[in-house]
Amino acid sequence: MNSVLLDTSFLISFSDPGRPHHDTALRYYRECVARQVPLFLSTIAISEFQVRQPINDLPLRNFVVLPFNVDHAMACGLLLRRPMPRDAADDRARVKDDYKLIAQCQCEGISHVLSEDAGTLAKYLLRTNAAAPGGTRCVLLKDGFDLSWFEDGQSRLIP
Repeated sequence: MNSVLLDTSFLISFSDPGRPHHDTALRYYRECVARQVPLFLSTIAISEFQVRQPINDLPLRNFVVLPFNVDHAMACGLLLRRPMPRDAADDRARVKDDYKLIAQCQCEGISHVLSEDAGTLAKYLLRTNAAAPGGTRCVLLKDGFDLSWFEDGQSRLIP
């Protein structure tokens, strides 16, 4: 794990102690800070988070704000041009925002996304990687904290 993009769903779980995956989000955050893994905060996620809660509630000093730039927009357009149809049940606007995040990861060489969103972001990231292997990997909070993400997939023999 060389860098992480924080999805809106991660930010929601991270900031709300009442959420089921709050502790997992907190552990990933603390481990990233301890290991000095850059935590990227997209302006796309900021706009989504700000709808319900002020972004200033987050520890912004530990995040690298990532603006959505021209190169990101061009990469997103190329991704959306591919024949990877949106599932009928998926909200069009949400899917477009997820592809914007995926494009940012591609352009910036971000290795992982921390998310609680298995329904859209993780699904479309898998589809993108199937078309072009070796891309960004999604770490889902529902799977619990796993230190092996920080150790190139290696698990400890002795717990």
